[in-house]
Amino acid sequence: MLSKEDEALATILFWEKPGCAGNARQKALLAASGHEVSARDLRAEPWTAGGLRPFFGDRPVAEWFNRNATRVKSGEVRPEALDEAAALSLMLADPLLIRRPLMQVGERREAGFDQAPVAAWIGLQVSGPAVDETCQRHAPGACHAAEPAGNDAVGT
Repeated sequence: MLSKEDEALATILFWEKPGCAGNARQKALLAASGHEVSARDLRAEPWTAGGLRPFFGDRPVAEWFNRNATRVKSGEVRPEALDEAAALSLMLADPLLIRRPLMQVGERREAGFDQAPVAAWIGLQVSGPAVDETCQRHAPGACHAAEPAGNDAVGT
């Protein structure tokens, strides 16, 4: 949780896949909670292993991955079978494998959007259904509609 002097607003660096409906819902909740969201394209960032690794903290390697990524869903990439170095190497080559969003406030970095931990970290004003990493793949206008074949077209 932020200290008393930092409680008013957080400026959140928010790495997303532009066009993703899930990321749009997450950003809307953050903004409605009074936070400033600085959105960035996850795919355009010049990631390094050292820059990416802190977002995952002490989570197991398998939790670093976007479970909705095409390569994970097909079984081509098996997160449970990877060590840290192999996981980071794959993610640097294919950022759509990264669990998203990636968020940074000050020096703290987090991967994914679990509403309760985000609320405990920076505060959220929730007045509706929970916002999480659920993909809206079949929702009208979902982010997959404009994706070329072979790209990760879903959720987290």
